[in-house]
Amino acid sequence: MKIYTKTGDKGTTSLIYGQRVAKNDLRVEAYGTCDETNSMIGLAISYLNKEIFQGKEIIEKAYHKIQTNLFHVGAELATPKGREVKWSLSTADIEEMEKQIDEWNEILPPLTNFILPGGHPAGAAFHVARTTARRAERCAVTLGEDVNPIVLAYLNRLSDLLFVTARYVNHQLGQKEQTLHS
Repeated sequence: MKIYTKTGDKGTTSLIYGQRVAKNDLRVEAYGTCDETNSMIGLAISYLNKEIFQGKEIIEKAYHKIQTNLFHVGAELATPKGREVKWSLSTADIEEMEKQIDEWNEILPPLTNFILPGGHPAGAAFHVARTTARRAERCAVTLGEDVNPIVLAYLNRLSDLLFVTARYVNHQLGQKEQTLHS
């Protein structure tokens, strides 16, 4: 199978069910930003390859599922209004992220100030993934009422989880958080 189709050479792409839209269409921006978030999560996980710390396996397992779910979110965003969505998330997916946020947050020192993104390369990459997840959420909100509310909640909670994951990874790897100077 060839990777290139040449069908997008004139600035259009296909949504699910074949509808052609401009590559700068808001739907394309929304699911493309989910893809960007997914890639950044992959980069963050790759930075952990040689690291050994308690909880690493939980991160890898959790984010394997999240990366799969991001494909489902992207597919849902790429489905035109009024068409059947082939994949979907549930509130259980959101509750699972909330449970993980709560577990890791209990281990972390309480936040008393804003922190600067950074630390270990994995922690910094999780922070970048957080910002792209927020952008995906903004794009999905801009799409309006035809976006599944669970998709919006999922993207919102994902950015929260990515923030806590960045802090957790930095904490587990002994990286001190940098705070804003007043």
